Amino acid sequence: MTGRWIEQWEPEDETFWRETGERVARRNLWFSVLSEHIGFSIWTLWSVMVLFMGPEYGVDPAGKFFLISTATLVGALVRVPYTFAVARFGGRNWTVFSALTLLVPAVAAFAVMEPGTSYGTFVAVAALAGIGGGNFASSMTNINAFFPLRKKGWALGLNAGGGNIGVPVVQLVGLLVIGTAGAAYPRIVLGVYIPLIVVAALFATFRMDNLRPVQNDTGAALEAVRDPHTWIMALLYIGTFGSYIGYSFAFGLVLQTQFGRTPLQAASLTFIGPLLGSLIRPAGGWLADRYGGARITLWNFAGMAAATGVVVHASRTESLGVFLTGFIALFVLTGLGNGSTFKMIPGIFHAKAVGKGMRGEEAAAYGRRLSGAAMGLIGAVGALGGLAINLAFRQSFQAAGSGTAAFWSFLAFYAVCFGVTWAVYLRRPAAVAAKPQLSYAEV
Repeated sequence: MTGRWIEQWEPEDETFWRETGERVARRNLWFSVLSEHIGFSIWTLWSVMVLFMGPEYGVDPAGKFFLISTATLVGALVRVPYTFAVARFGGRNWTVFSALTLLVPAVAAFAVMEPGTSYGTFVAVAALAGIGGGNFASSMTNINAFFPLRKKGWALGLNAGGGNIGVPVVQLVGLLVIGTAGAAYPRIVLGVYIPLIVVAALFATFRMDNLRPVQNDTGAALEAVRDPHTWIMALLYIGTFGSYIGYSFAFGLVLQTQFGRTPLQAASLTFIGPLLGSLIRPAGGWLADRYGGARITLWNFAGMAAATGVVVHASRTESLGVFLTGFIALFVLTGLGNGSTFKMIPGIFHAKAVGKGMRGEEAAAYGRRLSGAAMGLIGAVGALGGLAINLAFRQSFQAAGSGTAAFWSFLAFYAVCFGVTWAVYLRRPAAVAAKPQLSYAEV
């Protein structure tokens, strides 16, 4: 595939950024958001399809949780190769290709979504939908290269938030179909998305660019894998993004299974949490730019633990109103934390460069090199958190008929994330205080 290539790109040069870079970067950002948005919709498609699967489909709640878990797992795994594809093929070229591949799961779902289809076929088609999860990794890696460090929190937050909105949008489309045509017509949802996939690919073809300076760096990838901060941030990203995507897949099923909501009732509520979580993600990046990602992330995990406590109480007392309040608060906090944690990644590696004695463009280049390599791995591990959440719900409902036990485990994990964030990025022992360039408090 051939296309437009930009041979020189220096976003940290303020003159270049003001005269040329910002305009080009913003244009690529908007069309990256569009493609990633549809990718998220296809990835989470089965959170909607299972709402259409009444008794005539012969699939019990545990089987439905397994379907959405399958899509989550594949989406997490493909994030690693998608990260490196940007440098190998070009950001614009890969966006076109990755958008077009979304036709495969969309058309496959259109073909099989009817009673009488075997459960194995549903599992296979749900697995195909997982490729939509890879679009996030390639999109974030691409946009990370376009923007200077001082703008990354905002740009990455907006890019990811715009993509995340694909989750509530596909759920709103499902609500509209169930509310008008009825639960017997899931193919209408697919009929909406198939042409949109083609539109996204065409926009990427004619409006995006490839960056020649962005190259795969095996040394950087190996260095990122060996760096403990990569794995620490992967843990924190499990807590934020893993929670967001896991809850997005499971929310409607929990409402149906634990609170006896009908497909229409569940669909009318399911989209609210993912929508608010998506909209606030850029705010998380902005707050991280302003106050430091570690600080925002720390208190965000405290809030997530508190909201989970509310959900546990509501789950035990079967109070739907309190449950919805706590769960939607969780969604908002996952979105905020998504923005702040992803802002931390380039900041951490830039701080490491400064700690090594680098300055100016040398430090910026080191930070871009390592953060770009780390983002795909962190994104993949974070998405696996969504799989863990869906499997925890499946086990909890199988064993006890409710999600209470699963929520207790989530609360404990958020407490761990709070402790890790404080201990690694905010605690300031004397050795660090004497060398402020080694402090990560501002990342």
